[in-house]
Formats: sequence, C-alpha cells, structure tokens
Amino acid sequence: MNWLRRFTRTPAPVPETEHENEMDLADAAAHRGDWEAALTIWGPRAQAGDVRAQNNIGACFSGGLGVERDPALAVKWLTLASDAGDPAGQRNLANMYFRGEGLPEDPARAAELYRLAADAGDAEAQDMLSWMLLEGEMIPPDTAEALRLATAAAVQGMPNAMSRLGMMYHNAIGVERDPAEAVRWWSGAAARGEEDAQAMLGAALHMGMGVERDPFMGFVWLLRGHAGDSPLAYPFLRAAEDALSIEEAGRARRMADEPLEPVP
Repeated sequence: MNWLRRFTRTPAPVPETEHENEMDLADAAAHRGDWEAALTIWGPRAQAGDVRAQNNIGACFSGGLGVERDPALAVKWLTLASDAGDPAGQRNLANMYFRGEGLPEDPARAAELYRLAADAGDAEAQDMLSWMLLEGEMIPPDTAEALRLATAAAVQGMPNAMSRLGMMYHNAIGVERDPAEAVRWWSGAAARGEEDAQAMLGAALHMGMGVERDPFMGFVWLLRGHAGDSPLAYPFLRAAEDALSIEEAGRARRMADEPLEPVP
C-alpha cells in the first residue's frame, strides 16, 4: 500500500489549520471504511509525533483495519501516544494489557492506564475501570469509585455504564435501592441497544417495578433483550407473553423486530 512507503519519509511541516483539515478528512474516510485513505494521512502525522494519529495507527494494527493485524506494532504506536498523555492511546494500550495482546496480560497495568484516561474524562476508560472495580477479581474492589466512574461514563452516553448503574440501584450496591432510578438508567441503555438493560427494562415494565406497569412494552423490551442473547430476559418471557392477547403478542413481536430509533 502507498501509505506504508510514506511511513519512512520525514513529512514536511503542515500549517495547523491544514493539519486539522487533513485529520478531519482521515476521520471521515475511516468512518466510511476507507482505511487506506485514512492511513495515508495518519501515517506521516504519526511519524511527526501527532498523538491522535499515533493512537489511530495503533488501533488499526490492533484491529486489522486496513492493515494486517499486528499486536506488536499496535503496542509500539499506542505506547507512543500513551506516553505523550493521549487518553485514547492510554485506553487502547490498556486494552492490550487487559487482553494480553502484543505483550503479557497485566490487568493491574491495564487498570493504571485506564485510570489515567478516566481521569482525563475518557468515557470508555471510565466504563471499563468501573467494571473492574465492581467485579473486584483482577484489582481490589471499590464500590464507591465504581459507582462514581459508572456515573461519569453514563452521562457521556456509554450504554454499558448506564446498564451497570441500573443494576447498582436495583440491587442497592453502593447506593440505597431505588427502582425508579434503575429504570431511568436501563431506559437510556436499552434505547442504545444494550441487551441486559433491555431485558431488565422489560422485566420492570412487566411487573410495574419502579415504573408504571406496561405489559405490552415490557414484552417488547424482553424480546429485544432476548434477541440480543441476554440471559436476563428468558425467565420473564413466558409470563410476559401470557399477560397479552394473541393479537397483542404478535404486534409486540413485530415492534421488537423494528430497528431502534437513533439516540441523539
């Protein structure tokens, strides 16, 4: 590929405005799946020390996006971005440590990097570190911090964090039990396609738990969660269907098959 040859060249200085335009063009190309076009721009920028480009190159080598997958090269580029303080680079390098790809598996080091990115406001890092702290199997548990980080990620629209918050309020983990607050967070996550939240929202609507009872929509959300392979939906499906007429159940199934409306 042409962009590979450009990796070995020293790029000429680029005015800041032109540089930002280039990066925007690269992001647009990546969004439409034209990885070669994106990499042609990111390559020289990464060589010139642009941490955003370094992170993007590393992510491409990690995921095999436009290049042959190469965990070692992914680690090289992500380490450069991470060491320069780029939150996305720190989070993506943490993922490599977490999975043991390109370097030995090291959950503790992953947590350290997630922490750096989370403190800088990276929602994905906040979400992941929240989960690790709540599980408490790879690093010492900290329920209060898990709640704080989940909230920070959830307000940025992270579906998994929203679903986790719902569970924490439902099960009184680190907070007083609040079924209505649980439903509020499950609703946000369900609308974004998170299958466990869809199942729990469906169960809450079916039983009128934290929300006004709505057997029809309860069955719709349970069906969506079940279609997404959430094991939380299955125990409620039969009772939820039995609460409806045959016509209502059929209408609910058709609604559950429709795509979700995009969330702003």
